[in-house]
Amino acid sequence: MPQLSHLTGALIGQKMFQIMSRANELERLGHNILHFEIGEPEFRTPTNITDAAISAIRAGNTRYVNSQGLLELREEARNTTLRSRGFKPALEQILVTPGANAQIYLAAACTLNTGDEVIIPDPSFVSYAAILHALGAVPVIARLREENNFRMDPEEVASLISPSTKMIIINSPSNPTGAVATKKEISDFYKLAERHDLFILSDEIYARMIYEDSDVGFFSPSAHDQCQRHSIIVNGFSKSYAMTGWRLGVTTGPPALISKMGLLLETIFSCTPPFIQMAGIEALSGPQDEISEMVSQYRKRRDLITAGLNSVNGFRCVRPEGAFYAFPNTEDTGLSSSHLAEVLMNELGIVVSPGNIFGQHGEGYLRFCYAVPEERIKAAIERLVGHFN
Repeated sequence: MPQLSHLTGALIGQKMFQIMSRANELERLGHNILHFEIGEPEFRTPTNITDAAISAIRAGNTRYVNSQGLLELREEARNTTLRSRGFKPALEQILVTPGANAQIYLAAACTLNTGDEVIIPDPSFVSYAAILHALGAVPVIARLREENNFRMDPEEVASLISPSTKMIIINSPSNPTGAVATKKEISDFYKLAERHDLFILSDEIYARMIYEDSDVGFFSPSAHDQCQRHSIIVNGFSKSYAMTGWRLGVTTGPPALISKMGLLLETIFSCTPPFIQMAGIEALSGPQDEISEMVSQYRKRRDLITAGLNSVNGFRCVRPEGAFYAFPNTEDTGLSSSHLAEVLMNELGIVVSPGNIFGQHGEGYLRFCYAVPEERIKAAIERLVGHFN
């Protein structure tokens, strides 16, 4: 076979899916497995949303559509942005995509050249570094510290900016830590982007998942420029609407960038399926009661898993303020993140993501997704206490 490209040597993928595949195989062999490895709500997609997609398919909405996205969905996205972020972007600032993850790639591919530097949090969502490596860009890490509740420090970010810096990536609420940045911190990040003429890519996929007892609340850097110059919003339906398998997202950014991202999307995907977009229209315009109830349930499960993990010898867990992840410190177990995750899977049937897959400063931690039934959380804590206490 002829030699493959250099890009293939830089591909990392998403380790969580590889862990899930191994766990599923153990289940097929008869093991009793408790899953916490994938960031996926256990709730079903609300019925009104699935019914909208089914009706769209039956009505014949299965053909090619505008690569930028259906006009109706883009208009709903504009109105949602007005309600949630205080401004109404222009139509040419909106692009519908097959999931939010694709937006990170499209934005990076349309803004970065080989050797450009991008400041990213560490630990952080695995796709940031994976995409940057694949594109030949250079991730520059801003360490997240437990003593600062895993919030990225604007002063440290400022110290990392060099003539090669092209972008800052922020993620609040955060995957994998559940941290929520303050309004001042996000404003400081935007000011750095403005001062040094950088892009600031704000991953806001968990924006609806900030708990009412948080002392910070949601804030977007787009409040400063309405996504006209520096800000790019990454967002989608997977987490908030329990639509992970639907692969639907909407990104907002400067018109010139969105135009190029749209052309790249058109080149790779042609378009996002229209019946899925129609489900998105219903998600944004329909009743939100189920969505609010999901967040209420996540908060209860957050409290349950945090208390439970803190009762396990060798575990120490900061209470997350958003998203649906717990990120306990496990250094006192004396095991590396990868080794401990193997022990939990093979000996206890508890499947988690080791912290080191989220960056070098994730070593000594594990990530538990608690968007799972309470009974599963209780069963996992019982197994952990029985093994470590």
